[in-house]
Amino acid sequence: MRHSSFHDSPLLVLLNAASGRDDAQATYALIGQQLAASGRRYRIEMVERGEDIPRTAQRLASQATAQGGVVVAAGGDGTINAVAQAAHDAGCPMGVLPQGTFNYFSRTHGIPQDTAAAIEAMLGAQAHPVQVGLINDRVFLVNASLGLYPDLLEDREAYKQRFGRSRVVALFAAGATLLREHRQLRLRIERGGAVRDVRSATLFVGNNRLQLEQVGLPEARAIDQGRVAAVMLKPTSTWGLVRLMWRSARAELAEMQEVEHFQFQHMTVQPWLPYGSRRVKVATDGEVSLMRAPLEFRVSPRPLYLLKPAVRPGAADVVEHAAAHL
Repeated sequence: MRHSSFHDSPLLVLLNAASGRDDAQATYALIGQQLAASGRRYRIEMVERGEDIPRTAQRLASQATAQGGVVVAAGGDGTINAVAQAAHDAGCPMGVLPQGTFNYFSRTHGIPQDTAAAIEAMLGAQAHPVQVGLINDRVFLVNASLGLYPDLLEDREAYKQRFGRSRVVALFAAGATLLREHRQLRLRIERGGAVRDVRSATLFVGNNRLQLEQVGLPEARAIDQGRVAAVMLKPTSTWGLVRLMWRSARAELAEMQEVEHFQFQHMTVQPWLPYGSRRVKVATDGEVSLMRAPLEFRVSPRPLYLLKPAVRPGAADVVEHAAAHL
């Protein structure tokens, strides 16, 4: 399916009403007007409740497969993750109309951040294979983590509900989270035949080159080599965590002694859990849930087929350079 054309395929769009800063009805109307003007067959389903998104995504992906069509995510990283899970399971291609705060996945793949421009780009796009990370059987496109990072995401969502969705609010929420006291994770990690026990504030596994480049990790290029990157924070003080956040913003994370980072294709993690507990809090692409331990991190043997805008001949290096410095 590499570089396959879907210029005449029907588009089944899942629009998350809670994503983005624009009015959901206005976004719904914009998508409908542009797709109608293109002459493409399409259907848009606007989902009001977050818990309904995975089920709707699975239904639309199944219909897209039966119709030889494309399932499209209009939302933030969490919505895109749910649609990617469904598309990956069903084996159908997907498109993305980014509506989130950071939009790491869409930015990495050259998809415009403006909705109208993203629709236009999608209409002329081809399907390209994209690497997918798995934690147990759950897809992650950007990252998966446990420990401090899921706590940060929960706090960020609470702050966004009070103060609105913006990068400033997200960064303020991160600072407030780091100033709280946190318990250390006790993990048994098996990788490459070796087993070791570690303590860490968080375990973060990244599958997005742009995000890894932004914090200064050399493993960013591992994503282009069929691998993912892991980051573990050694036990440190609250102010050590704040300093870590500052160094991350300056793309200096790899220079910190408190940080261990490496790349891999497969890794099993067994967290120490209280007696009787079998589930651990994890985050996948910004969505927090409970998952059964042990946790198996790996690169999926099957890619996701994503509609990506065509890159003009000779422009690939320019796009790559620009993305790395956004």
